[in-house]
Amino acid sequence: MCELQDKIKKDIIESLKSKNEAKVTTLRMFQAAIQNKFIENKKEDLKEEDVLQILKKQVKQIQDSIEAFTKGNRDDLVKKEETSLNILKDYLPPQASLEEINQIVIKVIEDLNPQGPEDFGKVMKEVMSALKGKADGKDVSAAVKQALSSDK
Repeated sequence: MCELQDKIKKDIIESLKSKNEAKVTTLRMFQAAIQNKFIENKKEDLKEEDVLQILKKQVKQIQDSIEAFTKGNRDDLVKKEETSLNILKDYLPPQASLEEINQIVIKVIEDLNPQGPEDFGKVMKEVMSALKGKADGKDVSAAVKQALSSDK
């Protein structure tokens, strides 16, 4: 079991003791997603990266829910989802700033020497692996597109 899973279990116990229902519910949903992945992997232990990937997926789903509830004028559900989002964001690693993302994009472009926007996929793959999940794909995509289009 990885550190993040241990931390989640401890935080669930603490939240139960302090009667923080929102945190208990959110962390139990996350723990269930981890358990589902564990079963899917034929009961092989999950690595820290796997658990982080599950966490990011949960965060993305909540963000999508917030967007949908906002469009549907369901402020009560938006507030509930925002609470869950804030709880899960505490478990994410620190995110890279836009400046850091741009520096990595520039370095990767210098290394790969892409021919233009048609090499977007290659550059994106390298930048995402260099960042190791410390940045949102949308931010990276925008930085790569901007760098490739201004490269000419």
